Amino acid sequence: MISVLLITIFIIGYACIAFEHPLHLNKAASALLTGVLCWTVYILASNSYKQVTEELLSHFGNISSILFFLLGAMTIVEIIDSHNGFEIITSRIKTKSKRKLLFIISIITFFLSAILDNLTTAIVMTSLSRKLLTEKEDRYWFAGMIVIAANAGGAWSPLGDVTTTMLWIDGQITPLNIIFKTFLPSFVAAFIPLLIASLRFKGKFLIATTSETLQKKADREGKIMLFCGIGFLLFVPLFKTLTHLPPFMGMLLVLGLLWIITTIIHSDKEEDIRKKYTVAKAMQRIDTPSILFFAGILLAVASLESFGILKQVANFMDHELQNNFLIGSMLGVLSAIVDNVPLVAATQGMYNLSVFPTDHYFWEFIALTCGSGGSIIIIGSAAGVAVMGIENIRFGWYLKKISWLAFMGFIAGILVYITQHWLFFQ
Repeated sequence: MISVLLITIFIIGYACIAFEHPLHLNKAASALLTGVLCWTVYILASNSYKQVTEELLSHFGNISSILFFLLGAMTIVEIIDSHNGFEIITSRIKTKSKRKLLFIISIITFFLSAILDNLTTAIVMTSLSRKLLTEKEDRYWFAGMIVIAANAGGAWSPLGDVTTTMLWIDGQITPLNIIFKTFLPSFVAAFIPLLIASLRFKGKFLIATTSETLQKKADREGKIMLFCGIGFLLFVPLFKTLTHLPPFMGMLLVLGLLWIITTIIHSDKEEDIRKKYTVAKAMQRIDTPSILFFAGILLAVASLESFGILKQVANFMDHELQNNFLIGSMLGVLSAIVDNVPLVAATQGMYNLSVFPTDHYFWEFIALTCGSGGSIIIIGSAAGVAVMGIENIRFGWYLKKISWLAFMGFIAGILVYITQHWLFFQ
């Protein structure tokens, strides 16, 4: 009975998020209410308030690490933007063809997300595309392709997606093997949607006024902020590797360093001018409701995990499907609805290394499907949520325009992986 009630609350909350514009209700409000109500039902139905509270605090610790990571990354992007740092990049993109530009942005996103991570890459590339495009519909399409490319690019790298990182840390995969086995399927998962979406921009060009505006040279301070900002973001995964601290710690470190740099380079300016370039001012421009939305939806998913519903779903699929590829595919589809982190965590709990040893194809397939599957629905991944906040993309628009493309890429990636497995690694 409690399971049914929790699922019902989750579905109603999800529906309110999907129809936020007709309801005139911000998605953050729906997500927060859903998350709190789910935990309220859970604790009232529990025999141990202390245990539920401990579970909540444990989950919120993980959620907070993502939120602070997101907060830091968005702030750094805003600092670069306030100094016109992105103009250094945009002024060097000479093509006026929107179709070519879409390919350039998507391919850079795919490879950069493997080095950086898909969340930070999505934030940086979406901010960059906003500088190049003036039409809202065009920016939406570019943002959708960035989400797909970032998630697919993160799937094949142990640093690119949090679930792939989880599998690496827990010993289910090794870096070189996951790159070798999943690079081609991940590339196909990104390239097929890109190829189809690019047809929409055939024969379309950037307007002249935008091009002229982008030719302005960034000043010295803009260059400092761009190179420091991007360099610091690239340092975050290295910091994690060296210290084994969570990624948000590295993000907070580089934010503090950038704060010091901005203070130094603007120390000789008037107070009114200096305030425009401070980190505090940059933080005021961040879309805070999107961060609260992310907190709410992750709290809701965490309640389903704690109550055991996600585990039941995983066990049901294991019993009914009895095929590793079908199980991995279904988990990938589910990762579009709920966060892929608890799904992969539940899978890791179900199968230990004695069942599927290190570098078994099952773990590689899970990394591929749960990474690329999150693109099918915009709130299925952290990258999607961040892009949704930056561009204020409507849930329904993404579902109608981008979801089917992401699903086609998802299926194509699966078929390439299975074919590759049977031909070369069986």
